[in-house]
Amino acid sequence: MIRIGIVGTSSISERFVEAVDAVDGVVVSRVASRDADRARSFADAVGAPGTAVGLDDLLSADDVDAVYLASPNSVHAEQIAAAVDAGIPTLVEKPAVLSADDWNAAVRDARARGVVLLEAMRSAYDPGLTAVRELLPRLGTVRRVSLRYEKRSARYDHVLAGEQTNIFDPALGGSSLRDLGVYPLHALVRLFGRPRAVHGVRVGIASGTDGLGSALAVYDGFVADVAWSKITDTALPSEIQGEEGSLTIDAIDAPRRLTLTPRGRTLQVIEVDAPPSPMAGEVERFRDAIAGADVTEDQDLTALTLRLVDEVLAVPLS
Repeated sequence: MIRIGIVGTSSISERFVEAVDAVDGVVVSRVASRDADRARSFADAVGAPGTAVGLDDLLSADDVDAVYLASPNSVHAEQIAAAVDAGIPTLVEKPAVLSADDWNAAVRDARARGVVLLEAMRSAYDPGLTAVRELLPRLGTVRRVSLRYEKRSARYDHVLAGEQTNIFDPALGGSSLRDLGVYPLHALVRLFGRPRAVHGVRVGIASGTDGLGSALAVYDGFVADVAWSKITDTALPSEIQGEEGSLTIDAIDAPRRLTLTPRGRTLQVIEVDAPPSPMAGEVERFRDAIAGADVTEDQDLTALTLRLVDEVLAVPLS
């Protein structure tokens, strides 16, 4: 049984515990927070037996075999370094770090020490994305890809009221691109590899970061447009167009309803069963990595996604 310690007491940690409960061979043993009372309260709420005050306390606990980092983006790199230095397998919430260079450095360190390091990109291990990949040959030559994740955050109301909040705070690595844009970008590179070029536009909001944006990725023979937003909603699906048909995807982060429309033929709707928990796939992958599964490709795709994020973030806010 792999005993996992959690860093962070936000809602994403709650969903992580639900995923662990749905996966064999893993259990949450401790919850860490800088505030002892908060750690105890959260641990009691999710049924974790132990707590820790801060990361160092967690890493030294004798009932922690691995850690899940759900802390603010800005501290991921230093926490990964501490966990790897302690020889503790590490699953870090997306975005893993704030730049591709930071990720590559962390991966080099982890590989040198023989420590598992994996980004918790839940969509990468979702059965819906596997179904999308399997349907691609039926589209013929791909010519256009449109992927989007646009969902208004309730915390945008805080920004409108003149307040700062973590997910929109650039000092903590917060941004719509890093929070939601990484989902379609990661799906893009997982399905089609690295583009020849990417051109981005980001729309700024009062907190000092991007609220929404778009990117155009250029491939040999086709183009891909990617859209993200945390300040507006959309009812539009994602779509992949090929010369022999098109495929619409209800939600790129968790595809459940795929509509295949072959050229000149009747459309076909493919329903994808949901996993027991949205994050179950990443927990299973982490468990398997600790058992010896090779996650080199996973790490490389994280690096590639972060490289695209770096390129778009280099564009000034409009």
